[in-house]
Amino acid sequence: MTNGSQKRKARAAQKHAEAPKAAPKPAAAPVRTGVQTLTVAPEEAGMRLDRWFKRRFPGLALSHLAKIARKGEVRVDGKRVDTATRLEEGNVVRVPPLTLDAPDVPAVRRINPEDAEAIRRMTLYEDKHVLVLNKPCGLAVQGGSGTRHHIDGMLASLADEKGNRPVLVHRLDRDTSGVLLIAKNRKIAAELGEVFRSRKAQKIYWALVEGVPKPSQGRISLYLAKGPGMGDDRGAKPRRGEAAKDVQANREKMRVAKHGEDDAQHSLTYYAIVDKIAPKCAWLSMKPLTGRTHQLRAHAEAIGHPIFGDPKYGKEDHRRRDAMHVMPDNLDRKLHLLARRLVLPHPAGGMIDVTAPLPEHMQKTWDAFAFDAKQYDPIVEAPEE
Repeated sequence: MTNGSQKRKARAAQKHAEAPKAAPKPAAAPVRTGVQTLTVAPEEAGMRLDRWFKRRFPGLALSHLAKIARKGEVRVDGKRVDTATRLEEGNVVRVPPLTLDAPDVPAVRRINPEDAEAIRRMTLYEDKHVLVLNKPCGLAVQGGSGTRHHIDGMLASLADEKGNRPVLVHRLDRDTSGVLLIAKNRKIAAELGEVFRSRKAQKIYWALVEGVPKPSQGRISLYLAKGPGMGDDRGAKPRRGEAAKDVQANREKMRVAKHGEDDAQHSLTYYAIVDKIAPKCAWLSMKPLTGRTHQLRAHAEAIGHPIFGDPKYGKEDHRRRDAMHVMPDNLDRKLHLLARRLVLPHPAGGMIDVTAPLPEHMQKTWDAFAFDAKQYDPIVEAPEE
């Protein structure tokens, strides 16, 4: 390398070093809010409190939320709650003063074109106000920890040019199949939410339960609460041989509670046996008059006849082990619970009345036991209150 080229490189390096550097962008000032009282919307029913806060206040650190919840500053209907509390439509949430990170510029969400087609394939009924889907077993309705693919996210593919998109009206468990009602806009969602709240919506579920309940038609009226009861230490740490995921599942499981117990909510279900293979199993038609988390699954366990294929309820019950021992080995062990029919007033007049077919795994079971899905369902005669 010549002396001339060395000098030119040295001058260029010095010029670059002396050039003024761009000043770093100042951090955006945090946003501070006052005390707020907010009502849980229909499409937010069933959400955990922490996810509800993240949806309403994207700039809130979850560690800060956990702190203010522990201090009792966050209240739901006037009661202290933890961040895992499930919200119901119409709950009133007291939001204390918050310090929020400045909002980021929203990223453009990638819409999967296959989502719209998948929604169309699930559609049982549609008009300009509502969409009724046949939700398959295994597909979540809303997002959660580790859940990226769900109905709520897929509905974004149906948004119009203004960004308006269909809204969930109610929920089904991930492994429950069948009728799921969607509103085309928030106004219709609010009106349908009021219908559900006033118990004007008639819901009929089909389930295969282990053993044969007695009497053949009955009423299950219980108080339910989430997680371990008082004095139960299963929420503290795993027992020997118990996985952490099992402990978490126990916390999320509904249990029979006593009237007046904290967080206990009344639940009511009518049931009727449609057909049976005694003493192995029975085909139940169930009509819930309340809409508690896991209500039918918890009720079935409570009467000693858990729903076949349910990994969470009744799995330690001796009657379940006996029933499993005599059930055919070729049955699919997926949850045998179907949201069979939904009947309710249409916001635009008339009635919505939609029935879902048996999902593939339940149809195979019905065929194995020679159950006829067209036979008379006695639950239609059950009371509406």
